[in-house]
Amino acid sequence: MVYVDRAMTNDVLNFLDDLVRKARAQGADEADAVDIDSRSLDAEVRFGRIENMERSELRKTGLRVLVGRRQAVVASADRDTGTADALVERAVAMARAAPEDPHAGLADPSLLAPDRPELDLFDAEAPASEDLVRQAEEAETAALEVPGVTNSEGAGAGRSETRVALVSSNGFAGSYRRSGCGLSVSVLAGEGTAMESEYDWSRAVHASDLAEPAALGRSAGERAVRRLGPVKPETAVMPVVFEQRLAGRLVGAIAGAVNGAAIARGTSFLKDAMGEAVLKDGMALIDDPGRPRGLGSRPFDAEGLACRRRALVEDGVLRSWLLDLRSARQLGLPPTGNAARSAGSLPGPTSSNLYLEPGRRSPEELVGEIESGLFVTALMGHGVDLVAGRYSQGAAGFAIRGGKLAEPVNEITIAGDLRDMLLGIDAADDLVFRGSTNAPTLRIDAMTVGGR
Repeated sequence: MVYVDRAMTNDVLNFLDDLVRKARAQGADEADAVDIDSRSLDAEVRFGRIENMERSELRKTGLRVLVGRRQAVVASADRDTGTADALVERAVAMARAAPEDPHAGLADPSLLAPDRPELDLFDAEAPASEDLVRQAEEAETAALEVPGVTNSEGAGAGRSETRVALVSSNGFAGSYRRSGCGLSVSVLAGEGTAMESEYDWSRAVHASDLAEPAALGRSAGERAVRRLGPVKPETAVMPVVFEQRLAGRLVGAIAGAVNGAAIARGTSFLKDAMGEAVLKDGMALIDDPGRPRGLGSRPFDAEGLACRRRALVEDGVLRSWLLDLRSARQLGLPPTGNAARSAGSLPGPTSSNLYLEPGRRSPEELVGEIESGLFVTALMGHGVDLVAGRYSQGAAGFAIRGGKLAEPVNEITIAGDLRDMLLGIDAADDLVFRGSTNAPTLRIDAMTVGGR
């Protein structure tokens, strides 16, 4: 059973409720308050020696007030009564001076989350610092034992926990706790100017779901050795396969393109694509905030709305945006419960556990149909233009020849039109939830690969 300090939770909710009541008493028409309390412990080692041990604790309270359609947000790390009173006074004064926003406002009470699903988001077993050091050492040792690995960039292990509490003048009050843990290792293979680096990592809500340190280390070491002796291919248009562990980055680009704030501003290449095919027939893009132990899961969003599984793309057709209350009002649509916020910011739309549903063929089958192509294992830079719909990033990986992976390649650029790329995607059957945005191995029919 997970232990929850209900007395502390009630204290926080009472404090937030007091802030909201004081804001209303000083002239605010609406108000909400959020408290985010987070702490973390991280250990880093290199060649078996501790390089860094860091513990952090941060607690911030944010208050949003609305006077008519004018709103302001203030935040503080001090819960002293005098500071809280000053926070309220400053927030109301700022709101009165702010420009009107016709789309600002809290949720109608009928939209508030009626229940809070149990999502198993908190692991009460907190490792000691020596446990984190041991995990990092095991991962690094296993990586260094791989023949051909010659140096280490270090390994790290960490754990965090966060409590989120929200109270609004529309009647919402709720809180939840979540934990997170991670393990990573990075090593180099080769000598001199012919060295190649690689890494591997694992993230989870519960420590029991992390990859085994030794297995993670061996994976990083073997990946580094495989990259030795790369060549620079000739420039050509060819099929490109994105390895599973980084395919989620392409899905993340879709998330940015269907973000309600971007749609309302008209700054997305998909702004006019609702109801149109954006992926191949049968493909689906899902946002699921209710996934148990999901790294992006939450029982309610930052505006107190219910969070539900939603198909953004269904059978290849774009069906929904990611919406908070403001962007939903701008677009004349119902909100989707996708609001997120920090203590010092206004809510904005974002995805939760976003994933592209897997296909029915293995990665080997997708590669096996390619006579000449590219298998991408690393991406560099941020070359995604969501306004114009253009994609261009540095990459490294392996050539595909006759349906098999061949020599390693690097110093290349892959580019294409995002609409064409999305319509040319085929998905493998190897979906793994490594983060909050995930996809299986993806093959794109044609991209420009810039080499020599």
